[in-house]
Amino acid sequence: MAVSPFWQHAAVTDTRDQRPAEATLDFLRSVFPPEWREPALGHEAVAEWEQENGVVLPEPYRTFIAEVSNGSSLGPAGDGGLQPLGWLPDTWPDPGPRQPGEPFPLEAAWVWEDDDSVGFEDPRIDATFNKGSVVLGSEDGQSFWLLLTTGPRRGEVWMVADVGAVPTPGDQAWGFEEWVRRWHTGDDWS
Repeated sequence: MAVSPFWQHAAVTDTRDQRPAEATLDFLRSVFPPEWREPALGHEAVAEWEQENGVVLPEPYRTFIAEVSNGSSLGPAGDGGLQPLGWLPDTWPDPGPRQPGEPFPLEAAWVWEDDDSVGFEDPRIDATFNKGSVVLGSEDGQSFWLLLTTGPRRGEVWMVADVGAVPTPGDQAWGFEEWVRRWHTGDDWS
């Protein structure tokens, strides 16, 4: 398991991605019917959230929540759909305050349940839940989809649960658009 020191990724939180192609936004609009969408936040509200949290959200998620929809009860994540920015699923554990601008502590999958060197109170576990990500939603009430906002794996979707954290679907993790696409087509979902 690789843990990232803060200074390696401090500048990443200030990185702005290129605006997504219009075809990407058209795809995302088509997947989330208007009647299921939460209102988009607008670029000003997204920038304010980013300023408060010390991070710039990865694209195309950033533009999606600003222009298309800030969450949807229909969509990826089996329990309740796509969470609005900053919201947590009802079943989210309470390992402390969310810190999306802090470095995500992992660079590779880590199943702490199988790691004999890890105690129940290991601070890296709480950091995996709380640092360097936004919560996209939950699956089966026990597992949670994260979009990484910092670190070398910024922009990837990971799943975290009480037993560990893994990039989805494996080491070559999906970004937000691919995650939505796989859910929408049912192709190799979760």
